[in-house]
Amino acid sequence: MTGHGKIKVLVVDDSALMRQLLSAILAEDPAIEVVGAAVNPLIAREKIKALKPDVLTLDVEMPGMDGITFLQNLMRLRPMPVVMVSSLTEKGADATLRALALGAVDFVTKPQSGLREGMQALVDEICGKVRAAARAHVRSLPPIAAPPAATPAALAGAHMLREQVVVMGASTGGTQAITEILTMLPEQCPGIAIVQHMPPKFTALFAGHLDQQCALEVREARDGERLGWGAALIAPGGRQMELVKDSDGYAVRVYDGAPVNMHRPSVDVLFESAARCAGRNALGIILTGMGGDGARGLRAMKEAGAHTIAQDEATCVIFGMPEQAIRLGGAREVARLERIAGNIVRWVGIPAQHEPSSGTDAAQTPVSG
Repeated sequence: MTGHGKIKVLVVDDSALMRQLLSAILAEDPAIEVVGAAVNPLIAREKIKALKPDVLTLDVEMPGMDGITFLQNLMRLRPMPVVMVSSLTEKGADATLRALALGAVDFVTKPQSGLREGMQALVDEICGKVRAAARAHVRSLPPIAAPPAATPAALAGAHMLREQVVVMGASTGGTQAITEILTMLPEQCPGIAIVQHMPPKFTALFAGHLDQQCALEVREARDGERLGWGAALIAPGGRQMELVKDSDGYAVRVYDGAPVNMHRPSVDVLFESAARCAGRNALGIILTGMGGDGARGLRAMKEAGAHTIAQDEATCVIFGMPEQAIRLGGAREVARLERIAGNIVRWVGIPAQHEPSSGTDAAQTPVSG
């Protein structure tokens, strides 16, 4: 940051209009200073060396070296906070998900029409995400291990606990965290309902990416869909999702509800429904993210007898959501990201496999009260 403590930002976009609009929007925030702009990744590379920005905004799709290739090189050689700028097309969404997997902190989507007016309406979102990115913990992701295969003996015991269900919520940095957890889980574990703050189109693609990597079957949720063992359902962008229960087990209700905590889907909506219908048979997990969505719901789950886990600060990209949940007294346990999959299988009763060792005694910490 500069001597005045401002966040130094470099804007990288092949569109002159987008460079102008982004620079003007960011300049409205007194905490941000746009130190330069670049028309392509090659120029950006030189400006990063010369200007030493704190945060980069990077267009996903550019001619020549595209944003994804540049990001991959950047995160290997000089990891830094990056906010991707994406279109709402399927191609743009797919590229953005790949960027998040490579370590981008967050993304903003370009308006589909009326670019100048649409971008102006996103001032708070863009500036907020850049400010959050400047505080983010940028880390290299570990290689994804092969999903553990649960043994028949372990599954025999686990099948006795069909009342169990897992709910999970995340925002900024969540795609990486969710991927790391789900790829470490065996096929036979309780159903998992997930809220990740994302717009429409992105959630279906995210579910598809996860399904290819996981032993679990991962899908974007549909209204009324059953949530059985071995399945994970991602809440659709732009809709709310609740957990419901009947004599046949758990299902999800997906509907066009109002935003809660300015989010649709909202983690609080999912967690509060889990508290109502699953009680002590639920496990609630709140992961990295900006803001406080999910804090109230995690506390409701704890009060209903559920086991609750908050991701620790050291492994969060943004500690906001877990921090708020801990402050409200909603977390029974605080755990490092790489320990959470093991915590899930232990809670279920399936022996953990391929669980990474930790060099710290604070890998997981019970929370008093």
